[in-house]
This record gives sequence, structure tokens and C-alpha cells, in this order.
Amino acid sequence: MSARQCWLDLRAAGDFTRAAAEEAVHQRFDAIVSADPALLAGLPPTVTRVLAPEGELPADFGAADLVLVDPSVHGEPARLAARYEGVRFGGRYDVSDAGSLDAALAGVRRDEVSVVRFLDPTLIPMEIVLAAADGAAGTVITAVDRVDDAEVHLSVLERGPDGLLLAPQAPGEATRLAEVVRYQPPDLKLVTFTVTGVKHVGRGERACVDTCTYLRPDEGILVGSRSHALLLCVSETHPLPYMPTRPFRVNAGAIMSYTLADGEHTRYLSELKAGASVLAVGADGRTRSVTVGRVKIETRPLLSVEAVAPTGETANLILQDDWHVRLLGPGATVLNCTELRPGDEILGYLPGRQRHVGYPIDEQCYEQ
Repeated sequence: MSARQCWLDLRAAGDFTRAAAEEAVHQRFDAIVSADPALLAGLPPTVTRVLAPEGELPADFGAADLVLVDPSVHGEPARLAARYEGVRFGGRYDVSDAGSLDAALAGVRRDEVSVVRFLDPTLIPMEIVLAAADGAAGTVITAVDRVDDAEVHLSVLERGPDGLLLAPQAPGEATRLAEVVRYQPPDLKLVTFTVTGVKHVGRGERACVDTCTYLRPDEGILVGSRSHALLLCVSETHPLPYMPTRPFRVNAGAIMSYTLADGEHTRYLSELKAGASVLAVGADGRTRSVTVGRVKIETRPLLSVEAVAPTGETANLILQDDWHVRLLGPGATVLNCTELRPGDEILGYLPGRQRHVGYPIDEQCYEQ
């Protein structure tokens, strides 16, 4: 899927219309919607200028790159495009009942661009519209009332819409929307660590991180006793004796261990709880943000693994001392922790900076 689009609706922005437009341009929004052709005329060509007429269609569309019409009032966009040579048209739809849903379904299968607002709190109409649009050539933009709703829209039916339209209530909301829509967890450059020592270290509390996602066999989370070097603990997707697999789980390590909450920030395993996010990492370095559903903390025997990177940085990982707890090696090789020996190779990551309350910081810090 191509990059999601950010649209800003200025029709109700009031006194901060101009400031909101400038913010959207600065944030490289894809489109700005207005009912005022004069406002659109002042926008740079880097943004799609969308005219949403109120009442009858104007005699002159001005600088508009796209005219967004209500098909029940103005007619179908395709017919209007045939009448007005050189003008692009799209449809706008408010879904509140069965009849308006049917109109939106027809539009997303037919129109070059469809902007759809859902007036009821349930997501079912959006699911139906996005399912109908799947495979169609047009672009589907859904309207959100708040930036906090953006992430929900983006994940409906997994694929979500092609973009979001926000009518801002205050300055700064365009910037927040762009951050949500465009966020992509970065791929990580994993390195191969060499095991230098393995030993039993007594009892302690370890954390199993249970996610709300089916994890892949070559995927896990990065964990370490020191923030500057983390090792890749694999998901419980591989066969286990005496019990079923837990494809949502990573038996991660002792509770004081660091893990990556996203591409930049660390969290202690003890801090994770239901609803938090953690970074799932594949053996090839690809990442995705997954939601934590539960963290199981229990007292277990512990094993300490020491390893060194090719550049000399050392890593330590304390995890449950049991054969079924595993790490990943090069090529997604599955390594049972109790069978590790000096010279074995484990995948890991070097964040490169120290951490303070989870944030990267450049200062002197020793962890041993």
C-alpha cells in the first residue's frame, strides 16, 4: 500500500484558518479543503487544492485542483468531469443510515476520489465501505473528528483508508495528525553477537510479554540488561514439548531488562502493561509496533548470557533458565538458551546511545 495521505478541512477553522493552512503546508499535507476559492488561490502547488462548494456549483472553480461534490445535490463526479473539461471531481459522503451507506458504496467503487464521514460511533459502516473499495482504482479518504481517532481509522480492516481528513479545532493538530499517519517503525541494522559465557544465576522474576498479535517464527523482541546492547528473544511460535505453542508470546527476560518500545525509546520489561506498545523485530531487521495484551511476571530460575559484538560492545541478557526459552541467530536460527555455548552466534542490536527514562541521551553512563 502506498503512503497514507493527510488532508486538512478548513471550512470550519474560523479565526485560525490562515495559520492552519500554513501549518498544513509546512507539514507537507497532501490536500487542503476549503469552500473559498480565494483561500485556495493563495496555496502553493505543492498541496492539492480541494474546493468543496456549499450550495450550487460556482461558475468558476478558480485554482482548485479537485472539486469535491455531494452527488445527491450536484450529480455524479464522472458526469461532471465530462461536462467541465479539464476539471477533476470527487465525491463526498456522510454515512448515517442504510441509504447513505449505499450511496457511499457506489461512490468508492466509481469515483476517482471519495471523502467519507461516518456519523455513527460504530466502525461497521467503515468496514463495509473499505471492503467495497478494495481493488477499486479510486482513493478513499475518511474524515476524523479528532487526532486521537486517526490510529483507529488507519487500522480498520488492517489496510485502513488511503488517507485521513481532519477539521482542526486548534493550532498544532495538523502536525499531530501528520505524526500519526506517517509514522513507520524503522528497520534496524542487526548485528551478530558471539556468546562468551553462560551461567546459572539463581532465582528471580522474569516477564513473558504477551502481545495482541500473531508473531512470526523469525520475529521477537530485543531485550538486554544494558541499554546499549540488546539481544533478539524469539516468539513462542516454535514447537514445545508437553504444551501448545503461544504464538503471541515472547519469554523475554528478567524484569529489570530493557526492551524497545519503538525505534528510539526503551522501556523496562516491568513497565510494560496491557495497552502498551513494544517493537516486534524480525531476523532481517524489519520492525512493527505491536500492542501488549498482558505481561506475566513469575519467579523462575534464571540464566545469564554474555555476548560480544564484532565492534567490541558487550551484551548481557538474563532470562528464564529453561530449554524452551529461545533466541534467534543469523538466518533466523532458533537457539535454545540452555544449549548456548561460547562461540555460538546470536542476533542483536546496538542502539548507540545511553538512555534516561527511556529517552536516548548523550552522557556518561556505565552499566555493568
